[in-house]
Amino acid sequence: MIMTTIRTLAPRAAAALAVAVLLGLSLATVPPARAAEPALIEPTLGDDGLYHHDFFMQSFLDLQEDLAETHAADKRLVIIFEQRGCIYCKKVNVEILGDPAIYEYVKGNFNVLQLNLFGEREVTDFDGETMPEKQLARRWGVIFTPTLLFMPEDPADAEGMTGKEAAVFNMHGAFGKHTFLSAFEWVKQKGYEGDTHFQKYVAERLAERRAAEGTQ
Repeated sequence: MIMTTIRTLAPRAAAALAVAVLLGLSLATVPPARAAEPALIEPTLGDDGLYHHDFFMQSFLDLQEDLAETHAADKRLVIIFEQRGCIYCKKVNVEILGDPAIYEYVKGNFNVLQLNLFGEREVTDFDGETMPEKQLARRWGVIFTPTLLFMPEDPADAEGMTGKEAAVFNMHGAFGKHTFLSAFEWVKQKGYEGDTHFQKYVAERLAERRAAEGTQ
């Protein structure tokens, strides 16, 4: 009966059960096989060398207009600088934003405007000054990719400013999934207006997620 059960199981589960039988363990002690993780959502690698997700903002690169459009859609605007060949940018787009849960949260709550650290497209800053992407990056002090700049909710709070001055929160680099998602949650909840430091928020959310998953 036991051998018949083993033969009907998936290979990995069958192997685990066989070992348990040899060790004299009962079937009740055999841990269940882990469910397969959902497939990643793959971005497209563009001619510019950047990875693009289908929900990234299509823009005429007038940032004040983009912020107004985002506000009208009841979302938040985040501007991300990337560059060709950036392994950390690839990690963000393939491994982190490719995670279906993170993908859906960001897509549902944010407009993501992707800029090229060395790009030539003309961008109009919030103060009305127009310049190529690479000059805008220098103006904002962006020297590392990826760099994410989260903009204020109300377009009036950015008018007449540079993006660097208007940003309510910045993130530099490719962090793990938990920290990355926490940054978007924290901005969505306007944590930057409260007393809870971002790092404390990250720790609290990690504890909550581990408790929900029953892990330590």
